[in-house]
Amino acid sequence: MDFKLKLVGIHPHFDMESPDQKSISEFEDESLFSPERDAQMRYLDQISSSEFEDESLLSPETDAQIKKSLHAARQGSLSGDSKDSGNKVMRNGIFGSIKIVIFSTKLNLLMPFGPLAILMHKLSGHQGWVFLFSLLGITPLAERLGYATEQLAFYTGPTVGGLLNATFGNATELIISIYALKGGMIRVVQQSLLGSILSNMLLVLGCAFFSGGIVFHKKEQVFNKATAVVNSGLLLMAVMGLLFPAVLHFTHTEVHFGKSELALSRFSSCIMLLAYAAYIFFQLTSQNNLYTPLNEEGSRSEANLDDDDAPEISKWESVIWLTIFTAWISILSEYLVNAIEGTSVAWKMPVAFISVVLLPIVGNAAEHAGAIMFAMKDKLDISLGVAIGSSTQISMFGIPFCVVVGWIMGRPMDLNFQLFETAALFITVLVVAFLLQDGTSNYFKGLMLLFCYLIVAASFFVHVDPTPEGQFIHENKACIM
Repeated sequence: MDFKLKLVGIHPHFDMESPDQKSISEFEDESLFSPERDAQMRYLDQISSSEFEDESLLSPETDAQIKKSLHAARQGSLSGDSKDSGNKVMRNGIFGSIKIVIFSTKLNLLMPFGPLAILMHKLSGHQGWVFLFSLLGITPLAERLGYATEQLAFYTGPTVGGLLNATFGNATELIISIYALKGGMIRVVQQSLLGSILSNMLLVLGCAFFSGGIVFHKKEQVFNKATAVVNSGLLLMAVMGLLFPAVLHFTHTEVHFGKSELALSRFSSCIMLLAYAAYIFFQLTSQNNLYTPLNEEGSRSEANLDDDDAPEISKWESVIWLTIFTAWISILSEYLVNAIEGTSVAWKMPVAFISVVLLPIVGNAAEHAGAIMFAMKDKLDISLGVAIGSSTQISMFGIPFCVVVGWIMGRPMDLNFQLFETAALFITVLVVAFLLQDGTSNYFKGLMLLFCYLIVAASFFVHVDPTPEGQFIHENKACIM
């Protein structure tokens, strides 16, 4: 029996200082034994009981070979177990990621409407239903796209995270705009981006102020005035960029008719993109304390101590989901844009109203829900950042970006949004700036913003778009009648 003890690395005298003592605990667990090693041990028992009772019969070479075979058998068993456990962990990781991303919010119940839109387009071709199903299908995808961007920002740091939010924060509006640009629907691009700004500043912020004021009706909610002042200044700069090309066009004071307006728009767009890049740098580096909520008082907010501030999925899972949602939104956006004109005829609704009021609902669904939720938790600084920050992002990044993309594509996309649209934006920025100047909020301010949005929406419902071709003028008049 001394021979068999030597084979498993145990000396016959059980020396406590032997380096092979660890092998005893390793081989006591039956789960580590493979069938091959069991067969070898039975074979060794037979040998030890008959031929190798005398230790002198065992040569050093044979002893080394047997130990080597046992070691190989043990390593093979452990490697097989590690492969099985690795595959199990991978499967659990995939299913866990799907559960977190897809099944964690009730808004994802609208996802099946995306395939239904494609199916409706193939089978019936009814543009109204295709538009509606595409609108409903993109809504949860836009929210999940923002979620994946936030998760990826946890791993990239504040600077890259700010650039990611600038790029993908309003990716839905940009994707829809690019497809509309590709189809030559410049007015749809202009009106949808304008509608997104108006929706964020009036509807989203108004609902946030109103809901927060109802919950905290016994006190006046406060927010950081410095943030509101900076964003209001950027919005006024965007109004300036849109106002001068429109005034230049309608006063007929261009040096080269039709060309000076486009050249000014492209130059102004480049300046606005530089200004927005400087704003991101200013926000992330030089004046971080300016964007700290008031209730923090020099420390981290309690929201940063919640579990929501910890990443729920890994970096590569965030990249994969970001790619999937972007691709799926791109597919549905093509069906959505192509169905706009048919929907206008089928629903007897002006294209301007669809572009300014209905399309922004898709991209602003996540902002709308998030702003209301934070306002009801008395975190108005976050609600303000969601609503006004998104409007600033579209006006200073989204619109100039589309002008540059149209320049590359050879489309005459400019900043002349026509006088009616420019006036609506100018008045909206002034109203919001006056309501934000004192740094306080209540339900009455929210109610005023909501009433202003209703006036704007009604105005675009009776607005006739003065396109040069006149292709929508008669159509919109028929819709109004």
